[in-house]
Amino acid sequence: MSIRIVLVGTSHPGNIGAAARAMKTMGMESLYLVAPERFPATEATVMAAGAHDVLQNARVVPDVRTAIADCGLVVGTTARGRHLSWRIVEPRAAALEIAAASQASEVAILFGAERTGLQNDELQLCHTLLTIPTGAVYTSLNLAMAVQVIAYEVCLALRDRDTAVTRGEGPVPLASAADMEKFYSQLEQVLDEIDFKDRTGSGHLMARLRRLFQRTVLDQNENNILRGILTAVQGKRRRAGEPHAPKAESPP
Repeated sequence: MSIRIVLVGTSHPGNIGAAARAMKTMGMESLYLVAPERFPATEATVMAAGAHDVLQNARVVPDVRTAIADCGLVVGTTARGRHLSWRIVEPRAAALEIAAASQASEVAILFGAERTGLQNDELQLCHTLLTIPTGAVYTSLNLAMAVQVIAYEVCLALRDRDTAVTRGEGPVPLASAADMEKFYSQLEQVLDEIDFKDRTGSGHLMARLRRLFQRTVLDQNENNILRGILTAVQGKRRRAGEPHAPKAESPP
């Protein structure tokens, strides 16, 4: 299974262990920990119960970009509304997309710190945001509960993946997060070269463009096409800026 759970900035090691247990009960084994406050820890081992192998194989990384660099689909969990429009889905719909994408690409599901959730700069790296509906009176889910709910839906979607929604006609891998960062860097460079500015003065141009392309979830071929277009634009501009070559003299 090419699906990883990514816990970001987890403050209590017991929550890491409980999340590992929730994962294992649903057949998920790949756990990434982004800058946890304490790990390894006895509390994590105790709460993991029979999922010690998930903890032992967990990868500790310094930041989200490292955790998702090779992933073609990144789904971030959130309970809050945002001032810029993200695509937000519920677990069942998200699970179908995750199951389909995982057939050809690595997929990451991000969970933020217990108190604050994912930060805006971390959400910017996601293709889709996922929210778990709750009752109106008490909306608080702890970290392991959230992992359990989503892992359950993914488990069902994988079991029924033959009827899940698929992207395209063939198993073309999705563009990885690292590939997309290269695209965004080149896009920003081209926009600067052609003097395309944010006319609103809000400073959100690249953030909005990122959101646009993240929503489409590009595959590797589409990413290559877009980068090829940008390279062609850069080539045309460089040639246009070169001095004209002298005309050849007419033969006597």
